[in-house]
Amino acid sequence: MSGQSFWQFVLEQHEKLLSQVLQHLGLTFLSLFLAILVGLPLGILIARRRKLSSPILGIAGILQTIPSIALLGFMIPAFGIGATPAIVALLIYALLPIVRNTYTGITEVNPTVIEAAKAMGMNPKQMLFKVELPLAMPVIIAGIRTAAVINVGVATLASFVAAGGLGEFIFGGISLNNTNMILAGAIPAALLAVLLDQIIAVLQKSGYQLLRKLKYIVPVLLLSIGIIYLITSVSDTNKLKAGFTPEFMGRQDGDLGLRSVYGLNVHPVIVSDAIMYKAAYEKELDLISGYSTDGRIKAFDLYVLGDDKKIFPPYFAAPIIKTKTLEKFPELEKTLNLLSAKFNDSIMTDLNYKSDYLNQTPEKIAKDFLIKINLYKNPRKGNSQTVKIGSKIFGEQYILTEIYKMLIEGYTDYKVETKTGLGGTKICFDALMNDAIDFYPEYTGTGLLVLLKPSQKKIKEVSKSPEKTFLYVNSEFQKQYGIEWLKPLGFNNSYALMMRRKQAEELKIKNISDLKNYMDSK
Repeated sequence: MSGQSFWQFVLEQHEKLLSQVLQHLGLTFLSLFLAILVGLPLGILIARRRKLSSPILGIAGILQTIPSIALLGFMIPAFGIGATPAIVALLIYALLPIVRNTYTGITEVNPTVIEAAKAMGMNPKQMLFKVELPLAMPVIIAGIRTAAVINVGVATLASFVAAGGLGEFIFGGISLNNTNMILAGAIPAALLAVLLDQIIAVLQKSGYQLLRKLKYIVPVLLLSIGIIYLITSVSDTNKLKAGFTPEFMGRQDGDLGLRSVYGLNVHPVIVSDAIMYKAAYEKELDLISGYSTDGRIKAFDLYVLGDDKKIFPPYFAAPIIKTKTLEKFPELEKTLNLLSAKFNDSIMTDLNYKSDYLNQTPEKIAKDFLIKINLYKNPRKGNSQTVKIGSKIFGEQYILTEIYKMLIEGYTDYKVETKTGLGGTKICFDALMNDAIDFYPEYTGTGLLVLLKPSQKKIKEVSKSPEKTFLYVNSEFQKQYGIEWLKPLGFNNSYALMMRRKQAEELKIKNISDLKNYMDSK
């Protein structure tokens, strides 16, 4: 394990960290500016026409309850990937507090003050700007303050749609079992939220007169930072647009290996693996990191580039489980090993295709597969101990979890509880170490590079064959963690670089070295 301290990591990554902070501020400020532009007039409108208040506040409230990831997902078909879907999603999240507080602030102005203004002969416009808004301003600013803090937090998810921000470090760290990386994203995000909250609090206390003096400066500042972000986020259209997952960015069998072994730097954007395949298919990205058994390769007619310098080690899947857990559940090892060598790469790719493209449920895929290989048995509805199965957050793991569940329920009296979608490697492994789950499917390459992190010399030595990799990780896991790797399932889901097949053929790119030569020629 690396002994690098948090401050060493920050110093080493200070340029990238500064870039992410600026991206984060750009996303937050531009979305906040647009939310004020939409929310303030809307709040005034419903304060004037009270019948509209319930439906508009109701819709804003419903939008606020949509999970952030889901909302970003809804944005992609309409706006693609990058800054636009992130800003629209953040705008939606910021709307409710601004609209509600504007409405509340105006409607709660003392009626006697309104009557006095009318008696002085003020028209509705004068009453709004000279009486209602000045009196409502502390409440309105409180709404903007709430919206700003919400947006700083939600903006961390922008990295899922290649919009940058501090989420790149946070989710990369979760995937890579790197606490320093998580802290490098989380601490600045928290400090930005506190700082922004305090700055707006000062404005709130300073009253309407100061705000009137700053009425042009504040919007221009918000807009300027947002525009700078948009300009810097636009990539060079003459080059291939690359998108890599947070985990791929920080791995030796990922972007680090591409740079050190191939000398290839494609300046990728960070993107979630949930959307990168479709982004490549829809020509929003030209080059993506992916998984060699993913069904979306077939679904979207992508071409996997040959790894001619061998930076991707074997990634054979197998369940990992504590030795003491195997003793607790005596029938478990024999049952899980029923799947040993029942897969190969094409079988797993086909199962993933059914999930990723045909939209079959993991339960159906699992049952059909077990029936096909004559291993399916009706569940015994056991009332014995409960086995907790975990999984990471991609389709293949959901399918494997369901297969394990059906096997255990059919062949033993154990009950099964599944905890799927646990995020990256770090979350799953920590859950296993803390006994929150009993086992989960892992990959030998991930065990080697992310969890054990041996020397480069050792990596080269043990990566020469799948058998050597498996024997090494199994031996080291037992020594270091008291965890065993059960028999491999038989397929190798390694990392891969891929492009649209037609584009790869047009550019005559067959392997990663061809890609390097093409990039050098541009």
